[in-house]
Order: sequence, then structure tokens, then C-alpha cells
Amino acid sequence: MPAVSKGDGMRGLAVFISDIRNCKSKEAEIKRINKELANIRSKFKGDKALDGYSKKKYVCKLLFIFLLGHDIDFGHMEAVNLLSSNKYTEKQIGYLFISVLVNSNSELIRLINNAIKNDLSSRNPTFMCLALHCIANVGSREMAEAFASEIPRILVAGDTMDSVKQSAALCLLRLYKTSPDLVLMGEWTSRVVHLLNDQHMGVVTAAISLITCLSQKNPDEFKTCVSLAVSRLSRIVSSASTDLQDYTYYFVPAPWLSCKLLRLLQCYPPPEDGAVKGRLVECLETILNKAQEPPKSKKVQHSNAKNAILFEAISLIIHYDSEPNLLVRACNQLGQFLQHRETNLRYLALESMCTLASSEFSHEAVKTHIETVINALKTERDVSVRQRAADLLYAMCDRSNAKQIVAEMLSYLETADYSIREEMVLKVAILAEKYAVDYSWYVDTILNLIRIAGDYVSEEVWYRVIQIVINRDDVQGYAAKTVFEALQAPACHENMVKVGGYILGEFGNLIAGDPRSSPLVQFNLLHSKFHLCSVPTRALLLSAYIKFINLFPETKATIQEVLRCDSQIRNSDVELQQRAVEYLKLSSIASTDVLATVLEEMPPFPERESSILAKLKKKKGPGAVSVTDLEDSKREGGELNGGSERGQDPSAMAASNASTPSPSADLLGIRAGPLVGAAPTSAGSLLVDVFSEAGPTAPSAAVNDDGFLSSAPPSEDPAPPLSEADELLNKFVCKNNGVLFENQLLQIGIKSEYRQNLGRMYLFYGNKTSVQFASFTTTVTCPGELQSHIFLFVMSKDGQRAILLAKLHGRPGLILPA
Repeated sequence: MPAVSKGDGMRGLAVFISDIRNCKSKEAEIKRINKELANIRSKFKGDKALDGYSKKKYVCKLLFIFLLGHDIDFGHMEAVNLLSSNKYTEKQIGYLFISVLVNSNSELIRLINNAIKNDLSSRNPTFMCLALHCIANVGSREMAEAFASEIPRILVAGDTMDSVKQSAALCLLRLYKTSPDLVLMGEWTSRVVHLLNDQHMGVVTAAISLITCLSQKNPDEFKTCVSLAVSRLSRIVSSASTDLQDYTYYFVPAPWLSCKLLRLLQCYPPPEDGAVKGRLVECLETILNKAQEPPKSKKVQHSNAKNAILFEAISLIIHYDSEPNLLVRACNQLGQFLQHRETNLRYLALESMCTLASSEFSHEAVKTHIETVINALKTERDVSVRQRAADLLYAMCDRSNAKQIVAEMLSYLETADYSIREEMVLKVAILAEKYAVDYSWYVDTILNLIRIAGDYVSEEVWYRVIQIVINRDDVQGYAAKTVFEALQAPACHENMVKVGGYILGEFGNLIAGDPRSSPLVQFNLLHSKFHLCSVPTRALLLSAYIKFINLFPETKATIQEVLRCDSQIRNSDVELQQRAVEYLKLSSIASTDVLATVLEEMPPFPERESSILAKLKKKKGPGAVSVTDLEDSKREGGELNGGSERGQDPSAMAASNASTPSPSADLLGIRAGPLVGAAPTSAGSLLVDVFSEAGPTAPSAAVNDDGFLSSAPPSEDPAPPLSEADELLNKFVCKNNGVLFENQLLQIGIKSEYRQNLGRMYLFYGNKTSVQFASFTTTVTCPGELQSHIFLFVMSKDGQRAILLAKLHGRPGLILPA
């Protein structure tokens, strides 16, 4: 870079900056800036013969004002004019102003691009570097379109200077990150890869950043870089610190380049060529050996550089996962860092060992450090290090040490930071389930987990323990006994009450033989927690009570008394009130056999992936939900909402409904046969048919081809095919508004709204002919008690249109269409 001459000091700029710094208030600063802006504006407008020095000085002042936070709306053209100067300092200020202030959508972009093209073709290395820096700083799509094909040529040209090659490689990397679709290497690929053999280490360092980014997107095109990277790494690792004096950092030769080479190799699998692979293994062994050598300097920079290379080498060893000797050596090396005085090293060692624990070759070696990791979990001051220690314990856990690790994690939970408690709870629950040989130990662990950190035990955890207890007969009695004992604690978490209510309601009979846990004792224990619980838990306990009536008839009177009290049947919460009323009625009128059938023991749950594991994956990072989970949720959602899927075939729906009538079918009276009447009854019959859930009936002598009742013979005008009529009907079933029926003579539309047990329905009859309606009447005929709930009003009627309003008033339990 050319030296700046003494005359380029720009005294006027220095004076202006000094004035700004000496301002006593914000108002004084703004006043001084406005004065300077007015002076600069007058100079740019008035003096057409400004020399380059003056332009540079004023543009610098504008740039300084902009950096102070003030808007600049002029001076851009003068900055562009500086790009054509042959002086380095003037051109530099012009490019600096453009990089900071010019928007990518500016009208000056074309002029700027032309100036950049001139500098790139000038073969002046200083000007070429300034132009490349400007392209990289702006990095707009317009610049990528203009120069993406030119920069690779400069990068691989034989006569390009090394400093320009470095700038070109980094500029191309910037454009590739912003507009990857415009940077196409094509014919330049092999020549760019061979930059790894360049004699200049700076060019290699810049080129490897570009190649690494390109390899991540197109690994096959750049796979030839592996052998070159191994060769270059071997030369660096085997060299002495005196061989690369310009690139030696505190006695470590080329640490940044070494790290980048190791990171590039992690983009590819182990080399297939035996010689290349052997050379790479030798390099990795050398790096591990150097880590054992005494430090050549006590400076922290030396240890940082050396450890940076070591950790990248270990990451590459873990990535390959094919060299048992290297994996074990890496594990032992990381084990030494677990007790290092530097916190960052301990953190990185724990993080890397988490990955090593998943390898079959190094898992046993990782397990040897279990005591050190447990100690780190208990004594580390930094919460992030403790979290990594918990992660490592989770990763190294297997059947041989599961009980020890779970016990230590439970012990730590009592004093753990609140930020990691939920994740710790999930991990303990997963490990207890995954490695449980004895499910009584699993039950003890989960109940202990709820006792220690009940606030952080999510629904998935206690749902899962319920599923496992129900699915395993051998643990049901033990679970009932254990949860009964846990509920006797004075302070009991609500999640424990949920588990206790569910398990005792299902399996309380297994411990009822002991006088200390007799049926009445169990009920009183559960009911003593009732007033302390939330509404969902109270609802669960009410279900447990009705289960008790089935399991223990002797508790019937006591439980009925509880259900009958005003706090239950007059509860302000609808859910609790409904349960209390229904359970009380069920226990009063149902026979023993009916009660046993309705309240029979829950069947085993289907085996599927633990929801706790899915939640942990989601907590650790965004994860995709499997197709099976989506289908299950859709299916469960459809069943809970009480309806079949919308995409189901209407005929299949009708057939199933006809074979298994729902309770609503009786209320709506759809079992009554179709009424055959005169023409005015057709519209009413249509409504009844739509309300019905039965399948379409075969047309009788009084039913026309469209499914409408009529006493007149079919008209000559063709009606829509049956499939189209069904399609219109389906729209009405799925929507509140729409066209119900249409042919060449008549159009029937419907608009309806519903609110709880009240409904309002408008039927619009439109005359599509040029002849007015004559003697047009509408009648809705409803069978049975439904008739008393419908009130009809004719809103308006003329020769072309009739509007019928039907108000529906249903009692509670009467199902009206929505």
C-alpha cells in the first residue's frame, strides 16, 4: 500500500473533528454540523473546479457526519468522481464513502460498476484491491451479477499478484454467501482447488475459506481438494517453528491455516486412497503427540493456538469414527482437560467427549472419567460447564452405570440451576425408562423425580409412567403401594396427586387387603388433597372416585355424599359440575354389571416412541415431527372432535351412520320414513334429509331425479346430475352458507348461524326464469318433537324471490347442525 504523504493530512477535517469534540451540548454540535453541511453544499454547487484534495476532504467530512448519526443526502456524485482519480488516497476515500453510504438500489450503481471495472482491468494491484474490497463490502446482487464471472479469472490468473489473489478469494466468498446462484465456478473449479499448493501462505489461507464454503454445497465437485489439503497439512505439522517465520504465531506454525485445513477435511469421509489416509493419520498422531509436549511459552496465546489445532484434530477424528486408536487417545487427551484450570478448556473437553461417547470405539474410554464428570457437575461454578457435564453423563450412560448416573443427577437436581432443571428432568426420565431392568426401580425414580422437581415435571413424564404401569402387570401392585406411601407426605406436589389418583383409581384394589391402605383410607387420602389442586387435577380425582365405587362398593355412600355436596354439583367450573352430576347419576341408577362395564380397567397402551424423548429433541433444537406422529395427532384430533375426517367419502359416512346410529339421530327423528306429499312440501323434506345422518334413500314414485319430493311429473328441463347435487349438499354440510340446489328454473341458497343451543337459518328461493312466481309456498315438515323447536317466518316474498327464516331452539343435549 502506498505511503500517505505529509500533505494528505487534511487539516480542515482535523479542525472540524476537534470542533465537534469541543461542543458542550447536543444543540451546539448540531449547529456546528449544519454550518459545515451548508458550507460543503455551497462548495459542491458553486465551485465547479474543485480539485481532488478538496473533494476528498469534504467527502471525508460527510462520512464523519454520517457516522455521528446524521443523514446525508448529497455528495454521492462527488464520491463517485473520486473513483476516477489516479491518487490512492482520493480513490480510497471514494470507495470508503460508497461502501458505507451508497444503497444497492442507488441510481449511481451503474457508474460505480463502470469505475470498478476500470480498476479491475488496470492491472494496478493497489487499485484492484480497493475495487475488490468495495465489491465485498457492498455485496449486493447487482454487483454479483456484474463481477461474479470476472473475479474467478483474476483469482486463477498466473500474473495476478498474491495480495490481489487473497482479496479476490475473499471477495468471491462474500458474493457466494449473498448470491450463491450467481457464483458458478464451472471451468475454474480445478484451478481454484490447486491454489492449496500456492507458495504464498496468505493465498492458501484465503483460498481454503472459499473452498470450504463451496465444498459444503457441492462436495463432489471439490473432492480433489482432500489430497491437496492433507499434503499441505502434513507440511505444516512436520515443519519447525522457524520454517514458517512469517506465519508462526507464538511458536505454533500457521495455526489458522491448520484449523481451516482440518475443518475442510470434515466436509468429506475418510480418504479412500491408502497413502493419503496413512499420511493423514500420521498428521493427527503428530498433533496429539505435540499436545503432550511441554509448552514452549507460558503466554496464553501459545496455549490457545496449540489447543485450537488440537480440538479441530479431535473433531476430525470423531467425524471419521474409524480409527479406534486415535479415538481412545483423543478421549484420554480430553480427560486431562477436564481438571484444567481454564474454564473454556473444561467446557470444550466436556462438549467433545459428549460426541466421543456415541462412538462404539471410545465409549468405554469415556466411561472411565465418570467420577471426574460427576465432580464437575457438583462443583463447577459456571452453569454452562455444569450443563455440559450433565450432557456427558447422559451420553455415557448404559446399563452398567445407569443407577449411579440417575442417582447423581437426582441428587444434583435438588440444587440445580432453574435454567437447566426441566432438561435434567427429561434426561432422568428417559434414562430411567431406557435402562430399567427392574421396573420397580423405574417407578421409584419417577416418583422421586416428582418429589424433588415437581414443578419441572411436564405432562409427558407422568403420562409415560402411567402408560408403563398400565402395560406391565408385574409392577402395578408395587406402583400402587409406592404412590400410596408418597401421598402420605404433608406437602405433596400436584403431579404426585395426579399419578396417585390415576394409579389408585385403576389398581387400588391390589393393596386394599392391608388395613393400613383400606379402600376408605385410600379415598380419604386422595380427598384430603382435593381442595389444594387445580381444576384439571380435581377432574381427574373425581374420575378416580367413581372408579373407587366400582372397585370398592363399600365406599359408595361416602363418595356419593362428596359428589352430592353443593361445592361439586353447583361448582362454577362447568367441567367439574358436569362430572359430579354425571358420576352421581351413574352411581345411583346403573346396575353393578353396567357400572363394571363402563368403569372397567384401562386397556394397555399401544407401544410407541416415548413422548419424553421427542420433547427433549425439541428442547435441544428444532426438530421435525415424524409422519407417524402427525398422523396420530390428526387421528386423535378427529376422534376427540367427535367427527369423521372431512375428506371421508359421504357414502361411507352415510353407511356407517346408518349401521351405527348416533344419539343425535334419535333426537332429530331421522329414523322416521320420508314423507310423501304435495309439491309445497319439497323444500321442507329437503331440510329434513340434510339434517339426517342416514344414507340417501332410493327414489320412490314421489321422488324426482334430484332427490326432491314432488307430486308433479318430472319437467322437461334437465336437472344437474346426481353427483353435482351431492357436491352442493356436501358444501352445505361443511359450510354455513352456500347454494343448496340449482337448476335452470330455481336456485335455493342457505345462510345459517348458530350460538350454543340456538340457531337461525335463512332459505333463499330464487326464480331463474323470466316468469314470476305464482302460488309459491314453502313448508318444512319435521317429524316428532323436533317440530316444536322450529319457528318459521316468511321474511319477504315477491314474484322473483322468497326468503324463509327458520329459528331453531334446542334443549341442552339436542344436537343441531353447525
